[in-house]
Amino acid sequence: MRTDSSPGTLPVREHLPAGDAGTPVLDVVIPVYNEEKDLQPCVLRLHEHLRRTFPYAFRITIADNASTDTTPQVAARLEAEIPEVYSFRLEQKGRGRALRTVWSASEAPILAYMDVDLSTDLNALLPLVAPLISGHSDLAIGSRLARSSRVVRGPKREFISRAYNLILRGSLQARFSDAQCGFKAIRRDVAQVLLPMVEDAGWFFDTEMLVLAERAGLRIHEVPVDWVDDPDSTVHIVKTATEDLKGVWRVGKALATGSLPLDRIARPFGDDPRDRDIQDVPKGLARQLVGFCVVGGLSTLFYLLLYSVFRQFSGSQIANALALLVSAVANTAANRRLTFGVRGRGGAVRHQAQGLVVFAIGLALTSGSLAALNAATSDPAHSTELAVLVAANLAATVLRFLLFRAWVFPDRGEGRPYPQYQPQPYEQQPYQQRTYRQQPYQQQTYGQQPYEQQTYQPPLPRREGAHADRSWEDATMHLQPVRPADTDPRDPR
Repeated sequence: MRTDSSPGTLPVREHLPAGDAGTPVLDVVIPVYNEEKDLQPCVLRLHEHLRRTFPYAFRITIADNASTDTTPQVAARLEAEIPEVYSFRLEQKGRGRALRTVWSASEAPILAYMDVDLSTDLNALLPLVAPLISGHSDLAIGSRLARSSRVVRGPKREFISRAYNLILRGSLQARFSDAQCGFKAIRRDVAQVLLPMVEDAGWFFDTEMLVLAERAGLRIHEVPVDWVDDPDSTVHIVKTATEDLKGVWRVGKALATGSLPLDRIARPFGDDPRDRDIQDVPKGLARQLVGFCVVGGLSTLFYLLLYSVFRQFSGSQIANALALLVSAVANTAANRRLTFGVRGRGGAVRHQAQGLVVFAIGLALTSGSLAALNAATSDPAHSTELAVLVAANLAATVLRFLLFRAWVFPDRGEGRPYPQYQPQPYEQQPYQQRTYRQQPYQQQTYGQQPYEQQTYQPPLPRREGAHADRSWEDATMHLQPVRPADTDPRDPR
Protein backbone atom coordinates (compact mmCIF):
# COMPACT_ATOMS: atom_id res chain seq x y z
CA MET A 1 0.00 0.00 0.00
CA ARG A 2 1.30 3.44 -0.96
CA THR A 3 1.07 5.72 2.06
CA ASP A 4 3.67 8.45 1.61
CA SER A 5 2.97 11.96 0.38
CA SER A 6 2.94 12.60 -3.37
CA PRO A 7 2.35 15.49 -5.78
CA GLY A 8 -1.27 16.46 -5.59
CA THR A 9 -1.73 15.59 -1.92
CA LEU A 10 -1.10 17.61 1.21
CA PRO A 11 1.95 16.69 3.30
CA VAL A 12 1.56 15.00 6.65
CA ARG A 13 0.45 17.24 9.50
CA GLU A 14 3.15 18.29 11.93
CA HIS A 15 3.18 20.15 15.22
CA LEU A 16 4.27 23.74 14.67
CA PRO A 17 7.81 23.97 16.11
CA ALA A 18 8.88 26.70 18.52
CA GLY A 19 11.20 29.46 17.34
CA ASP A 20 11.01 33.15 16.52
CA ALA A 21 8.59 34.94 18.85
CA GLY A 22 8.04 37.79 16.36
CA THR A 23 6.18 35.71 13.83
CA PRO A 24 2.40 35.53 14.36
CA VAL A 25 1.19 31.98 14.78
CA LEU A 26 -2.50 32.90 14.72
CA ASP A 27 -4.24 35.41 12.47
CA VAL A 28 -7.82 36.09 13.60
CA VAL A 29 -9.89 37.76 10.88
CA ILE A 30 -12.97 39.83 11.73
CA PRO A 31 -15.05 40.50 8.60
CA VAL A 32 -17.15 43.65 9.03
CA TYR A 33 -19.67 45.71 7.08
CA ASN A 34 -20.91 48.97 8.61
CA GLU A 35 -19.96 47.97 12.16
CA GLU A 36 -18.77 51.35 13.46
CA LYS A 37 -20.40 50.80 16.86
CA ASP A 38 -19.36 47.21 17.59
CA LEU A 39 -15.91 47.09 15.98
CA GLN A 40 -13.82 48.84 18.63
CA PRO A 41 -15.31 46.99 21.68
CA CYS A 42 -14.91 43.70 19.82
CA VAL A 43 -11.26 44.25 18.88
CA LEU A 44 -10.31 45.53 22.33
CA ARG A 45 -11.97 42.59 24.06
CA LEU A 46 -10.44 40.05 21.68
CA HIS A 47 -6.98 41.62 21.93
CA GLU A 48 -7.08 41.60 25.71
CA HIS A 49 -8.18 37.96 25.76
CA LEU A 50 -5.42 36.85 23.37
CA ARG A 51 -2.75 38.90 25.15
CA ARG A 52 -3.74 37.34 28.46
CA THR A 53 -4.32 33.70 27.45
CA PHE A 54 -2.74 32.85 24.09
CA PRO A 55 0.84 31.50 24.46
CA TYR A 56 2.00 32.40 20.91
CA ALA A 57 2.37 35.60 18.94
CA PHE A 58 -0.87 36.60 17.22
CA ARG A 59 -2.45 39.13 14.92
CA ILE A 60 -5.99 40.49 14.54
CA THR A 61 -7.01 41.46 10.98
CA ILE A 62 -10.05 43.65 10.36
CA ALA A 63 -11.47 42.82 6.90
CA ASP A 64 -13.69 45.73 5.88
CA ASN A 65 -16.30 44.66 3.28
CA ALA A 66 -16.82 47.99 1.50
CA SER A 67 -18.39 49.70 4.53
CA THR A 68 -20.13 53.01 3.86
CA ASP A 69 -20.09 54.37 7.43
CA THR A 70 -17.08 55.26 9.61
CA THR A 71 -15.95 51.64 10.00
CA PRO A 72 -12.75 52.23 7.93
CA GLN A 73 -11.76 55.13 10.18
CA VAL A 74 -12.35 53.04 13.31
CA ALA A 75 -10.25 50.21 11.85
CA ALA A 76 -7.44 52.60 10.95
CA ARG A 77 -7.41 54.07 14.46
CA LEU A 78 -7.24 50.61 16.04
CA GLU A 79 -4.41 49.67 13.70
CA ALA A 80 -2.45 52.75 14.71
CA GLU A 81 -2.99 52.24 18.44
CA ILE A 82 -2.52 48.44 18.79
CA PRO A 83 0.60 46.78 17.30
CA GLU A 84 -1.14 43.41 16.82
CA VAL A 85 -4.06 44.86 14.83
CA TYR A 86 -4.00 45.11 11.04
CA SER A 87 -6.78 46.44 8.80
CA PHE A 88 -7.60 45.50 5.23
CA ARG A 89 -10.11 47.20 2.95
CA LEU A 90 -12.13 45.42 0.21
CA GLU A 91 -14.24 47.36 -2.27
CA GLN A 92 -16.75 44.51 -2.68
CA LYS A 93 -19.14 42.98 -0.17
CA GLY A 94 -19.15 39.31 0.82
CA ARG A 95 -17.89 37.56 3.92
CA GLY A 96 -16.50 34.69 1.88
CA ARG A 97 -14.64 37.09 -0.39
CA ALA A 98 -13.11 38.83 2.63
CA LEU A 99 -11.97 35.59 4.26
CA ARG A 100 -10.57 34.21 1.00
CA THR A 101 -8.59 37.39 0.31
CA VAL A 102 -7.11 37.85 3.79
CA TRP A 103 -6.44 34.16 4.43
CA SER A 104 -4.72 33.79 1.04
CA ALA A 105 -2.43 36.73 1.84
CA SER A 106 -1.64 35.87 5.46
CA GLU A 107 1.67 34.29 6.44
CA ALA A 108 0.40 32.93 9.79
CA PRO A 109 0.30 29.10 9.91
CA ILE A 110 -3.08 29.15 11.70
CA LEU A 111 -5.95 31.20 10.25
CA ALA A 112 -9.21 31.84 12.08
CA TYR A 113 -12.22 34.11 11.93
CA MET A 114 -15.06 35.17 14.21
CA ASP A 115 -18.07 37.43 13.93
CA VAL A 116 -17.76 40.99 15.16
CA ASP A 117 -20.59 40.58 17.68
CA LEU A 118 -18.49 38.02 19.64
CA SER A 119 -21.55 35.88 20.28
CA THR A 120 -19.20 32.95 20.93
CA ASP A 121 -17.48 32.76 24.30
CA LEU A 122 -13.78 33.52 23.73
CA ASN A 123 -12.74 30.75 26.13
CA ALA A 124 -13.32 28.38 23.20
CA LEU A 125 -10.67 30.08 21.03
CA LEU A 126 -7.63 28.24 22.38
CA PRO A 127 -9.38 24.81 22.22
CA LEU A 128 -10.36 25.72 18.65
CA VAL A 129 -6.83 26.33 17.36
CA ALA A 130 -4.90 23.90 19.60
CA PRO A 131 -5.60 20.80 17.40
CA LEU A 132 -4.36 22.75 14.37
CA ILE A 133 -1.18 23.85 16.09
CA SER A 134 -0.49 20.30 17.29
CA GLY A 135 -1.02 18.87 13.80
CA HIS A 136 -3.96 16.72 14.86
CA SER A 137 -6.59 18.36 12.62
CA ASP A 138 -6.87 20.36 9.40
CA LEU A 139 -9.88 22.53 10.23
CA ALA A 140 -11.72 23.38 13.43
CA ILE A 141 -15.24 24.73 13.95
CA GLY A 142 -17.30 25.88 16.87
CA SER A 143 -20.55 23.96 17.30
CA ARG A 144 -23.68 25.34 18.90
CA LEU A 145 -25.47 22.01 18.38
CA ALA A 146 -23.13 19.82 20.42
CA ARG A 147 -24.65 18.30 23.55
CA SER A 148 -22.39 20.22 25.93
CA SER A 149 -22.91 23.57 24.18
CA ARG A 150 -24.91 26.26 25.95
CA VAL A 151 -26.88 28.47 23.57
CA VAL A 152 -29.20 31.41 24.15
CA ARG A 153 -31.26 32.38 21.10
CA GLY A 154 -34.83 32.69 19.92
CA PRO A 155 -36.93 29.81 18.57
CA LYS A 156 -36.90 31.22 15.03
CA ARG A 157 -33.12 31.14 14.65
CA GLU A 158 -32.95 27.82 16.48
CA PHE A 159 -35.37 26.25 14.00
CA ILE A 160 -33.61 27.73 10.95
CA SER A 161 -30.19 26.56 12.13
CA ARG A 162 -31.27 23.00 12.86
CA ALA A 163 -33.31 22.76 9.65
CA TYR A 164 -30.36 23.96 7.58
CA ASN A 165 -27.99 21.42 9.12
CA LEU A 166 -30.56 18.66 8.54
CA ILE A 167 -30.66 19.70 4.86
CA LEU A 168 -26.88 19.43 4.68
CA ARG A 169 -26.93 15.97 6.23
CA GLY A 170 -29.67 14.75 3.92
CA SER A 171 -28.46 16.28 0.65
CA LEU A 172 -24.66 16.52 0.95
CA GLN A 173 -24.18 13.78 3.59
CA ALA A 174 -22.37 16.25 5.85
CA ARG A 175 -21.26 14.82 9.20
CA PHE A 176 -20.21 18.06 10.91
CA SER A 177 -22.88 19.39 13.24
CA ASP A 178 -22.88 23.17 12.75
CA ALA A 179 -21.96 24.81 9.44
CA GLN A 180 -23.04 28.38 10.21
CA CYS A 181 -21.36 29.20 13.50
CA GLY A 182 -19.08 32.20 12.92
CA PHE A 183 -16.15 30.65 14.74
CA LYS A 184 -13.75 28.63 12.58
CA ALA A 185 -10.05 28.02 11.97
CA ILE A 186 -7.91 26.34 9.31
CA ARG A 187 -4.26 25.48 8.79
CA ARG A 188 -2.57 27.71 6.23
CA ASP A 189 -1.20 24.83 4.16
CA VAL A 190 -4.73 23.46 3.83
CA ALA A 191 -6.19 26.86 2.99
CA GLN A 192 -3.73 27.39 0.16
CA VAL A 193 -5.05 24.33 -1.67
CA LEU A 194 -8.68 24.37 -0.52
CA LEU A 195 -9.67 28.03 -0.98
CA PRO A 196 -9.19 28.16 -4.80
CA MET A 197 -11.81 25.40 -5.05
CA VAL A 198 -14.45 27.31 -3.07
CA GLU A 199 -16.67 29.38 -5.38
CA ASP A 200 -19.03 31.16 -3.00
CA ALA A 201 -18.18 34.69 -1.88
CA GLY A 202 -20.96 35.16 0.65
CA TRP A 203 -22.43 33.34 3.64
CA PHE A 204 -22.33 29.88 2.01
CA PHE A 205 -18.52 30.09 1.91
CA ASP A 206 -18.20 28.29 5.26
CA THR A 207 -20.47 25.42 4.28
CA GLU A 208 -18.83 24.87 0.91
CA MET A 209 -15.37 24.86 2.45
CA LEU A 210 -16.38 22.32 5.09
CA VAL A 211 -18.17 20.01 2.64
CA LEU A 212 -15.20 19.93 0.25
CA ALA A 213 -12.77 19.35 3.12
CA GLU A 214 -14.87 16.54 4.56
CA ARG A 215 -15.34 14.84 1.18
CA ALA A 216 -11.58 15.00 0.63
CA GLY A 217 -10.99 13.16 3.92
CA LEU A 218 -9.56 16.08 5.88
CA ARG A 219 -10.00 16.05 9.65
CA ILE A 220 -12.47 18.57 11.07
CA HIS A 221 -12.33 19.19 14.83
CA GLU A 222 -15.51 20.41 16.55
CA VAL A 223 -15.49 22.47 19.74
CA PRO A 224 -18.68 22.89 21.84
CA VAL A 225 -19.22 26.58 22.43
CA ASP A 226 -21.29 28.85 24.64
CA TRP A 227 -23.19 31.20 22.34
CA VAL A 228 -25.52 34.13 22.95
CA ASP A 229 -27.60 35.44 20.03
CA ASP A 230 -27.10 39.06 19.00
CA PRO A 231 -30.58 40.63 18.74
CA ASP A 232 -29.19 43.48 16.62
CA SER A 233 -27.73 41.22 13.93
CA THR A 234 -27.96 42.69 10.41
CA VAL A 235 -28.04 39.33 8.63
CA HIS A 236 -30.99 39.04 6.21
CA ILE A 237 -32.32 35.59 7.10
CA VAL A 238 -34.55 34.96 4.03
CA LYS A 239 -31.97 36.15 1.51
CA THR A 240 -29.18 34.23 3.21
CA ALA A 241 -31.27 31.03 3.36
CA THR A 242 -32.10 31.32 -0.35
CA GLU A 243 -28.46 31.76 -1.32
CA ASP A 244 -27.48 28.84 0.92
CA LEU A 245 -29.99 26.52 -0.77
CA LYS A 246 -28.66 27.55 -4.18
CA GLY A 247 -25.17 26.74 -2.94
CA VAL A 248 -26.29 23.34 -1.65
CA TRP A 249 -27.71 22.53 -5.08
CA ARG A 250 -24.54 23.68 -6.89
CA VAL A 251 -22.14 21.77 -4.64
CA GLY A 252 -24.36 18.67 -4.63
CA LYS A 253 -24.46 18.68 -8.42
CA ALA A 254 -20.67 19.07 -8.62
CA LEU A 255 -20.16 16.18 -6.19
CA ALA A 256 -22.63 13.97 -8.08
CA THR A 257 -20.94 14.58 -11.45
CA GLY A 258 -17.42 14.15 -10.05
CA SER A 259 -16.25 17.54 -11.36
CA LEU A 260 -14.45 18.51 -8.14
CA PRO A 261 -10.72 17.63 -7.98
CA LEU A 262 -10.91 16.49 -4.36
CA ASP A 263 -7.78 14.37 -4.65
CA ARG A 264 -5.89 17.65 -4.76
CA ILE A 265 -6.47 18.14 -1.01
CA ALA A 266 -6.08 14.55 0.18
CA ARG A 267 -3.87 13.66 3.13
CA PRO A 268 -1.59 10.62 3.03
CA PHE A 269 -2.74 7.70 5.17
CA GLY A 270 -1.17 7.63 8.59
CA ASP A 271 0.61 10.73 9.82
CA ASP A 272 2.27 8.55 12.47
CA PRO A 273 5.43 6.81 11.12
CA ARG A 274 4.23 3.56 12.68
CA ASP A 275 1.18 3.67 10.40
CA ARG A 276 3.33 4.22 7.33
CA ASP A 277 5.25 1.04 8.11
CA ILE A 278 2.13 -1.12 7.70
CA GLN A 279 2.59 -3.60 4.86
CA ASP A 280 0.24 -5.67 2.71
CA VAL A 281 -2.93 -3.80 3.64
CA PRO A 282 -5.05 -3.38 0.49
CA LYS A 283 -5.94 0.26 -0.05
CA GLY A 284 -9.64 0.99 0.35
CA LEU A 285 -10.52 -2.70 0.77
CA ALA A 286 -13.21 -2.17 3.41
CA ARG A 287 -14.99 0.56 1.46
CA GLN A 288 -14.79 -1.45 -1.77
CA LEU A 289 -16.21 -4.53 -0.07
CA VAL A 290 -19.20 -2.57 1.22
CA GLY A 291 -19.83 -1.02 -2.17
CA PHE A 292 -19.43 -4.32 -3.97
CA CYS A 293 -21.85 -6.08 -1.62
CA VAL A 294 -24.49 -3.39 -2.10
CA VAL A 295 -24.13 -3.48 -5.88
CA GLY A 296 -24.01 -7.28 -5.83
CA GLY A 297 -27.20 -7.55 -3.80
CA LEU A 298 -29.08 -5.25 -6.17
CA SER A 299 -27.63 -7.04 -9.19
CA THR A 300 -28.74 -10.41 -7.83
CA LEU A 301 -32.31 -9.19 -7.42
CA PHE A 302 -32.19 -7.71 -10.92
CA TYR A 303 -30.79 -10.99 -12.28
CA LEU A 304 -33.48 -13.11 -10.62
CA LEU A 305 -36.20 -10.81 -11.91
CA LEU A 306 -34.85 -11.02 -15.44
CA TYR A 307 -34.50 -14.81 -15.20
CA SER A 308 -38.11 -15.16 -14.11
CA VAL A 309 -39.23 -13.00 -17.06
CA PHE A 310 -37.09 -14.78 -19.67
CA ARG A 311 -38.08 -18.20 -18.29
CA GLN A 312 -41.68 -17.55 -19.41
CA PHE A 313 -40.77 -17.97 -23.09
CA SER A 314 -37.43 -19.86 -23.10
CA GLY A 315 -35.59 -22.72 -21.50
CA SER A 316 -33.64 -22.43 -18.28
CA GLN A 317 -30.21 -22.25 -19.96
CA ILE A 318 -31.22 -19.49 -22.40
CA ALA A 319 -33.05 -17.53 -19.69
CA ASN A 320 -30.01 -17.79 -17.41
CA ALA A 321 -27.61 -16.61 -20.14
CA LEU A 322 -29.75 -13.63 -21.13
CA ALA A 323 -30.41 -12.56 -17.53
CA LEU A 324 -26.77 -12.92 -16.59
CA LEU A 325 -25.61 -10.95 -19.65
CA VAL A 326 -27.88 -7.97 -19.00
CA SER A 327 -27.19 -7.90 -15.26
CA ALA A 328 -23.43 -8.29 -15.87
CA VAL A 329 -23.30 -5.14 -18.00
CA ALA A 330 -25.22 -3.20 -15.37
CA ASN A 331 -23.10 -4.71 -12.57
CA THR A 332 -19.82 -3.72 -14.25
CA ALA A 333 -21.01 -0.16 -14.84
CA ALA A 334 -22.21 0.22 -11.24
CA ASN A 335 -19.05 -1.24 -9.70
CA ARG A 336 -16.91 0.90 -11.98
CA ARG A 337 -18.47 4.08 -10.65
CA LEU A 338 -19.57 3.30 -7.10
CA THR A 339 -17.17 0.63 -5.83
CA PHE A 340 -13.87 1.45 -7.52
CA GLY A 341 -14.44 5.20 -8.10
CA VAL A 342 -13.60 5.25 -11.83
CA ARG A 343 -15.07 8.41 -13.41
CA GLY A 344 -15.51 9.50 -17.01
CA ARG A 345 -15.76 7.49 -20.21
CA GLY A 346 -12.07 6.67 -20.54
CA GLY A 347 -11.55 2.90 -20.56
CA ALA A 348 -15.27 2.16 -20.25
CA VAL A 349 -15.32 -0.13 -23.30
CA ARG A 350 -12.28 -2.05 -22.09
CA HIS A 351 -13.80 -2.41 -18.63
CA GLN A 352 -17.04 -3.78 -20.10
CA ALA A 353 -15.07 -6.23 -22.25
CA GLN A 354 -13.17 -7.46 -19.21
CA GLY A 355 -16.44 -7.58 -17.32
CA LEU A 356 -17.87 -9.87 -20.00
CA VAL A 357 -14.96 -12.25 -19.46
CA VAL A 358 -15.84 -12.28 -15.78
CA PHE A 359 -19.46 -12.80 -16.87
CA ALA A 360 -18.40 -15.86 -18.87
CA ILE A 361 -16.87 -17.39 -15.77
CA GLY A 362 -20.06 -16.72 -13.82
CA LEU A 363 -22.09 -18.18 -16.68
CA ALA A 364 -20.00 -21.35 -16.57
CA LEU A 365 -20.61 -21.70 -12.83
CA THR A 366 -24.38 -21.09 -12.99
CA SER A 367 -24.90 -23.12 -16.16
CA GLY A 368 -22.94 -25.98 -14.69
CA SER A 369 -25.10 -25.82 -11.57
CA LEU A 370 -28.30 -25.95 -13.65
CA ALA A 371 -26.92 -28.84 -15.71
CA ALA A 372 -26.13 -30.76 -12.53
CA LEU A 373 -29.64 -30.06 -11.21
CA ASN A 374 -31.27 -31.27 -14.44
CA ALA A 375 -29.13 -34.38 -14.34
CA ALA A 376 -30.26 -35.11 -10.79
CA THR A 377 -33.99 -34.61 -11.51
CA SER A 378 -35.88 -34.47 -14.79
CA ASP A 379 -38.40 -31.76 -13.74
CA PRO A 380 -37.01 -29.55 -10.93
CA ALA A 381 -39.32 -27.00 -9.28
CA HIS A 382 -38.85 -23.32 -10.09
CA SER A 383 -38.00 -22.55 -6.45
CA THR A 384 -35.32 -25.22 -6.55
CA GLU A 385 -33.80 -23.68 -9.67
CA LEU A 386 -33.70 -20.27 -7.98
CA ALA A 387 -32.03 -21.72 -4.85
CA VAL A 388 -29.34 -23.41 -6.96
CA LEU A 389 -28.75 -20.21 -8.92
CA VAL A 390 -28.42 -18.16 -5.72
CA ALA A 391 -25.78 -20.53 -4.36
CA ALA A 392 -23.90 -20.53 -7.68
CA ASN A 393 -24.05 -16.75 -7.86
CA LEU A 394 -22.60 -16.42 -4.37
CA ALA A 395 -19.55 -18.36 -5.48
CA ALA A 396 -19.36 -16.37 -8.70
CA THR A 397 -19.64 -13.12 -6.73
CA VAL A 398 -16.55 -13.82 -4.64
CA LEU A 399 -14.58 -14.66 -7.77
CA ARG A 400 -15.98 -11.57 -9.53
CA PHE A 401 -14.78 -9.23 -6.77
CA LEU A 402 -11.29 -10.67 -6.84
CA LEU A 403 -11.08 -10.35 -10.63
CA PHE A 404 -12.53 -6.84 -10.58
CA ARG A 405 -10.04 -5.67 -7.98
CA ALA A 406 -6.94 -7.36 -9.39
CA TRP A 407 -7.62 -7.24 -13.14
CA VAL A 408 -10.48 -5.00 -14.29
CA PHE A 409 -10.05 -2.04 -11.88
CA PRO A 410 -6.56 -2.37 -10.37
CA ASP A 411 -5.06 0.37 -8.21
CA ARG A 412 -2.29 1.53 -10.52
CA GLY A 413 -0.75 3.89 -7.97
CA GLU A 414 2.52 5.22 -9.36
CA GLY A 415 1.66 4.97 -13.02
CA ARG A 416 -1.59 6.91 -13.01
CA PRO A 417 -1.34 10.43 -14.49
CA TYR A 418 -2.44 13.18 -12.19
CA PRO A 419 -3.71 16.63 -13.22
CA GLN A 420 -1.71 19.43 -11.68
CA TYR A 421 -4.03 22.14 -10.38
CA GLN A 422 -2.65 25.61 -11.00
CA PRO A 423 -4.69 28.33 -9.23
CA GLN A 424 -4.50 31.78 -10.77
CA PRO A 425 -3.37 34.78 -8.67
CA TYR A 426 -6.39 36.68 -7.42
CA GLU A 427 -5.05 40.03 -8.61
CA GLN A 428 -4.88 38.93 -12.27
CA GLN A 429 -8.52 38.18 -12.95
CA PRO A 430 -12.02 39.10 -11.72
CA TYR A 431 -13.51 37.08 -8.90
CA GLN A 432 -16.18 35.53 -11.12
CA GLN A 433 -13.44 33.84 -13.15
CA ARG A 434 -11.65 32.39 -10.11
CA THR A 435 -13.41 29.01 -10.03
CA TYR A 436 -11.98 25.55 -10.04
CA ARG A 437 -13.77 24.75 -13.31
CA GLN A 438 -11.90 27.47 -15.21
CA GLN A 439 -8.36 26.73 -14.06
CA PRO A 440 -6.04 24.94 -16.54
CA TYR A 441 -4.97 21.42 -15.77
CA GLN A 442 -1.66 19.97 -16.89
CA GLN A 443 -1.24 16.22 -17.12
CA GLN A 444 1.77 14.94 -15.22
CA THR A 445 2.72 11.68 -13.58
CA TYR A 446 3.68 11.11 -9.97
CA GLY A 447 7.15 12.08 -8.99
CA GLN A 448 7.81 14.76 -11.65
CA GLN A 449 7.52 17.78 -9.38
CA PRO A 450 7.97 18.13 -5.60
CA TYR A 451 4.89 19.22 -3.67
CA GLU A 452 6.70 22.23 -2.28
CA GLN A 453 6.97 23.72 -5.78
CA GLN A 454 3.20 23.63 -6.24
CA THR A 455 2.35 25.84 -3.24
CA TYR A 456 0.16 28.82 -4.07
CA GLN A 457 1.83 32.04 -2.87
CA PRO A 458 -0.29 35.13 -3.61
CA PRO A 459 1.10 38.63 -3.12
CA LEU A 460 0.81 39.84 0.46
CA PRO A 461 -0.83 43.23 1.13
CA ARG A 462 1.38 44.29 4.05
CA ARG A 463 2.11 47.67 5.53
CA GLU A 464 5.61 49.05 5.87
CA GLY A 465 7.57 48.00 8.90
CA ALA A 466 8.55 44.66 10.41
CA HIS A 467 9.24 41.89 7.91
CA ALA A 468 8.56 44.21 4.93
CA ASP A 469 11.39 42.41 3.11
CA ARG A 470 9.43 39.10 3.34
CA SER A 471 11.88 37.80 5.92
CA TRP A 472 8.89 36.21 7.66
CA GLU A 473 8.99 33.41 5.07
CA ASP A 474 12.06 31.91 6.71
CA ALA A 475 10.70 32.52 10.20
CA THR A 476 7.24 31.05 9.82
CA MET A 477 8.32 27.59 10.85
CA HIS A 478 10.43 28.79 13.77
CA LEU A 479 7.82 29.77 16.29
CA GLN A 480 8.12 30.20 20.02
CA PRO A 481 5.57 30.49 22.81
CA VAL A 482 5.55 33.93 24.36
CA ARG A 483 4.13 35.28 27.57
CA PRO A 484 1.58 38.06 27.31
CA ALA A 485 4.04 40.62 28.62
CA ASP A 486 6.81 39.68 26.13
CA THR A 487 7.66 41.96 23.25
CA ASP A 488 9.86 41.51 20.22
CA PRO A 489 12.78 43.99 20.33
CA ARG A 490 13.07 43.80 16.53
CA ASP A 491 9.48 45.00 16.01
CA PRO A 492 9.59 48.79 15.35
CA ARG A 493 5.98 49.08 16.52
